Amino acid sequence: MGALSHVRVLDLSRVLAGPWAGQILADLGADVIKVERPGKGDDTRAWGPPFLKDAGGSDTSEAAYYLSANRNKQSVTIDFTRPEGQQLVRELVAQSDIVIENFKVGGLAAYGLDYAALKAINPRLIYCSITGFGQTGPYATRAGYDFMIQGLGGLMSLTGRSEAEEGAGPVKVGVALTDILTGLYSAVAVLAALAHRDLQGVGQHIDMALLDVQVACLANQAMNYLTTGTAPRRLGNAHPNIVPYQDFPTADGDFILTVGNDNQFRRFAAVAGQPQWADDLRFATNAARVANRALLIPLIRQATVFKTTAQWVEVLEQAGVPCGPINDLAQVFADPQVLARELAISLPHALAGCVPQVASPLRLSETPVEYRRAPPLLGEHTEEVLARLLGLSTAQVAQLHATGVV
Repeated sequence: MGALSHVRVLDLSRVLAGPWAGQILADLGADVIKVERPGKGDDTRAWGPPFLKDAGGSDTSEAAYYLSANRNKQSVTIDFTRPEGQQLVRELVAQSDIVIENFKVGGLAAYGLDYAALKAINPRLIYCSITGFGQTGPYATRAGYDFMIQGLGGLMSLTGRSEAEEGAGPVKVGVALTDILTGLYSAVAVLAALAHRDLQGVGQHIDMALLDVQVACLANQAMNYLTTGTAPRRLGNAHPNIVPYQDFPTADGDFILTVGNDNQFRRFAAVAGQPQWADDLRFATNAARVANRALLIPLIRQATVFKTTAQWVEVLEQAGVPCGPINDLAQVFADPQVLARELAISLPHALAGCVPQVASPLRLSETPVEYRRAPPLLGEHTEEVLARLLGLSTAQVAQLHATGVV
């Protein structure tokens, strides 16, 4: 039994932030019902190529993007722009603990599916709204997408090559990081609301905004600005507060060196054949190294090119100096630690026989994650869920299909 096996989630969200939160809850055992538009479903089902391939090597209808965020869910198609569909959703809400939605502010009120309306049906309901800018403020009605928020929220001012380097300029993170982080924060908020409900017996509305999350996750860089009044600048792969903490060239590529304290720097200097660096007042302390990074970094780069990446990793690991390679995804999933942790899994799938998945990083000793279902086909569980929860007969569901309600 999963930690949340007593909880039911009605997931009205699509794309990434909301579905990611729903998948986390589903992995923890929650009964997650994904409500989608008949005939089309979540936008990401069509966000390919690549698409999942069947046994014969042909593309299926399932985009890899969709498959990343919808494991352990059931798919039910309901057209809630129609009164009959709205009634079905309300009846499902009456038997649910959590609703996740990412419509524009006020978008669900037109259908009687906003928090105020659904709270009247189920006072214990936890209703999580995810938008670009939140329910209040001058931008509240704007649509918000990850890439745009990475720029507006400051992340791209910190990501990319230094202005002094060729190819300088803002760069987004290679995955939709703001969406992912918003999904994580949303799951945390839902769990907090569940804990509060256990004590007080009432649900609540959760207002999550991509911009809020992006600004909150600027972390030390936000504090670097707030404590000095000076906006941090792009440093490429370098760290604003620690030196050396970046990539360096090797005889066959590049590797990452992450020296976190002065003792580690002393050990690195010895391995690099330059023990005098550790006693040089310009480099002996981290503060000195930060101040003199323009002098030190070229010296390190001259030293690192004489060993391969594998050789540096081996000798520095033996010396207790943190470092590592820069892997592509083929190398990631072939890495012995990734293999040992079983981070690549496979689940049975109706169209492809099986579907690859990335395992949940949540490792609970008493209530481990269970992989119960592959990401569902569109409407795969409509009849089953409506029969199980609402008591509808096969004939009733068939009539709803015939009229386009489900």
